[in-house]
Amino acid sequence: MYLAHFGLREHPFGLTPDTSFFFACSSYQEALNTLLVAARNGEGFIKITGEVGNGKTLLCRKFLATLNQGEKPATTAIGTQDAHAAARASARFVTAYIPNPYLEPRSLLLALAEEFRIPLDKEVDQHQLLKELTLALLDFAREGKRVLVCLDEAQAMPLESMEVLRLLTNLETEKRKLLQVVLFGQPELDERMKQDSVRQLRQRISFQYVLQGLRGGELDRYLRHRLGVAGFSGETLFTRSAVGLLHRVSGGTPRLVNIVAHKAMLLAFGEGRQQVQSRHMRAAAGDTPEARRDWLALGWGIAALMLSLAGAGWVVWHQ
Repeated sequence: MYLAHFGLREHPFGLTPDTSFFFACSSYQEALNTLLVAARNGEGFIKITGEVGNGKTLLCRKFLATLNQGEKPATTAIGTQDAHAAARASARFVTAYIPNPYLEPRSLLLALAEEFRIPLDKEVDQHQLLKELTLALLDFAREGKRVLVCLDEAQAMPLESMEVLRLLTNLETEKRKLLQVVLFGQPELDERMKQDSVRQLRQRISFQYVLQGLRGGELDRYLRHRLGVAGFSGETLFTRSAVGLLHRVSGGTPRLVNIVAHKAMLLAFGEGRQQVQSRHMRAAAGDTPEARRDWLALGWGIAALMLSLAGAGWVVWHQ
C-alpha cells in the first residue's frame, strides 16, 4: 500500500507478534530478564500479567526464542531434514507453547503430550495420559534437559486444569522440578488466582512481573526501531508533535500504537506527504475506538472524512 512511498520492505506496524520487531523497552527487558533468571533457576511457576495489547504474546515468543540461544547441535554435519531434530536434541530446554489454554484437564494434557511428541493411543484415558507424561518428563531429566511450558491467555484456563497442571509440577528429582510453568495473562488472572481452590498453586508462584506499556521517552525509539527493521532509511517519519500525541492517545499500549501509527501513515501517504504530522495522528486516533478520546480535538465524523479523503488522495497521487 504505502511501502514504496516511504521506502519500506514490509509493514512496520503489523499486529502479528513478530520477534524480529521486538523492542527492548524498560518493561519488556525487565520482564524478559525475570523470565530467563527464573527459568534457569528451575523455579516451578512464573506469572506475567499485563493489560490487553501490552505485548504479552510477543514477550512469550521472544522468551522461548531466547532460552536456547547459544546452544549448538552435537554434530555439525547435518542435513536440512535433520536440522530441527538436531537442534531439539542439543537444546537445554524442551519447551511447549499453549496459545489457548481454555481446555478441560484431559484436553490440556493431550495438548502437552502433542507438544512433547509423546505417541499416544487415541482412546487413552486420563490416568494413562498422566503416566505417559510423567515418564516423558523423567526421560527428559535423565538427558539433562529442563522442561518448560508457556501458557498464553492463562486467565481463560479452567480452575480444574490449573490444578492438574499444579499436580504435574509436583514431580521432581532430588535437585529440581521436572516441569516449569509460565503463565501469561491479563489482570483477570490475578483475580482468579485469589480463589481458595487454587491457593496451593498461588503459593508456588516464585517469580512474577506486571508488564507495562511504553513510557513517553521510549515511544520515539520504538517507532524508529520498527521502521528501521521494516527498511526505512530516512531521518524521521513522525514529527515530534505527532509522537507526543500518539503517546497520549495510546497510553503507550503497543498494540494501539501500531494501529494508530499505521492509520496515520495511510493518511500521510494519501496526501503524498513524506512525514506524518500531528493532524494525521489526531485523525487516525479519531478512527480508533480504543484511543483515548479526551485527547482528541476532532470528532468521529471529521476523522472518517479525512480517512476517506486520504483514499481519494491516493488515487489522485497515482494518476
